[in-house]
This record gives sequence, C-alpha cells and structure tokens, in this order.
Amino acid sequence: MAAEAAGAFRRTPIERSDQRVAWERTDQAFFAAGACHILAWVCRGSYPDRPIEIAGVRPAGEWQVFHVYATWNGWAFDHSGWNPEPQLLAVNTEFEGRPLEAVTITDDLAGFCATHHSRMPGDYWRDPLPRAHDYVNRHRPPWAVHPPSAPGQPAHLPLELREGEGAALGRRQPQGVGHLPDLPPQGP
Repeated sequence: MAAEAAGAFRRTPIERSDQRVAWERTDQAFFAAGACHILAWVCRGSYPDRPIEIAGVRPAGEWQVFHVYATWNGWAFDHSGWNPEPQLLAVNTEFEGRPLEAVTITDDLAGFCATHHSRMPGDYWRDPLPRAHDYVNRHRPPWAVHPPSAPGQPAHLPLELREGEGAALGRRQPQGVGHLPDLPPQGP
C-alpha cells in the first residue's frame, strides 16, 4: 500500500465527539487519525527483536505532533503499512502544504499520551490493542519482503532508494523534514 497522508483521514467533529462513531471508521482511517500512536507502539511491541523506534510528525518549529508512526532502518509503519520514511514524510508535507519535521519520541506510551493529550487504550470506546495487533499482522515488515542488497549497497535502505535499483521517488526529500539525510538526485 502506498503512503497516504494522515490528514486525509482527519476526524470530523462528530467523530471527535463520539467515540463509537470514531471506532466504526475503517481500520486505515482509525489508525491514521485518532489511534496512530496506539498502532506505532503495538508495532514496536510486535517485533521485540528489532530496534523499532517511535517518531512523530509536526509542523516545522512547532511542539505538538499530529501523526505518530514506527520506524526501522529507513522504513516507517503507520496506517499505510510499511513505506520508506521519506515517502511518508513527503506525502504528509504535500498534503499539509507546509514544512514538516520528524521527531523521535522517547517517552513510553503513557508518557506520550499525558504530554500530547492523546488517549490511552482504555480511553477508547473499545480496546484498540487487538485491532492494532491485527492491523500490524496484515502488513509484512520490510525485513521479510526485501532481499539483502548487492555488495556496497546498504541493506537497510528500501529498494527504491538503492543506487541502480529504481528511481521510484524521482525527487529529493522535502525541506524542513528534520533528522533525515537528503536523498541523492535521481536520474535526468
């Protein structure tokens, strides 16, 4: 599944005020807006043998994140499944129409929820953890999908970012995204 902007799934006023209505949205909409942080922490907990981190996206220079996702070796997992992190950031930057930055989140789930005024699992209409586990299990992680790279090529990079293995991005990383390095220019 291609990366989609979280903002495309923003909750309506009724979805914000009625937890049951919010719960009844599609899984993708639910985990894009309103429970993205739950999905990120479940993803990390589902792969304890992998160094999965949690990251958030926020407007450049602002404090509050508006979307949370899991990261592993240049890949991001959110409501769109696993995608190269630069693609996730690019679609969100384009949708929002302003510079965004990615930040690493070091709090545990409870600390994050307290700091960012987000819901803990017990604050939803129903327990979102089984739904999040099911969603994570529907998406094959990149280490199970992509073969090791050729000698001299970093194995952790997505195929489309490896030299000579495609130019799917065809553009540089958007400005203002934060801690990610610039991508090399792609073809003519």
